[in-house]
Amino acid sequence: MPERIRFHLDENVDPAIALGLRRNGIDVTTSQENNLLAESDTVQLDFARSQSRILVTHDDDFLIMDSQGIEHSGIVYCQKNTKSVGYLIRMLILLYEVTKPEEMKGRVEYL
Repeated sequence: MPERIRFHLDENVDPAIALGLRRNGIDVTTSQENNLLAESDTVQLDFARSQSRILVTHDDDFLIMDSQGIEHSGIVYCQKNTKSVGYLIRMLILLYEVTKPEEMKGRVEYL
């Protein structure tokens, strides 16, 4: 079975998105579940990278970190309050279905 991408949702992403992804059989963690609330962006990104997870965020600080060349397993960014929970779930499922982990390494996907 080919390797599939896995997601990590930072603390600003609605937990309902994790639920929707899990209902579709997608491996996802959250900052809340991993005691990462109020941790720095560096800690969040390190956690995702250490587990080869794509970080899903509304925080544009991660875009700055990417532009500075900081290594990551991939970032999915969506400006807060611009898309519905349902839309974000559908787009993350689509990304899961068509993208391999190695294709996301060091890449930012904008939703």
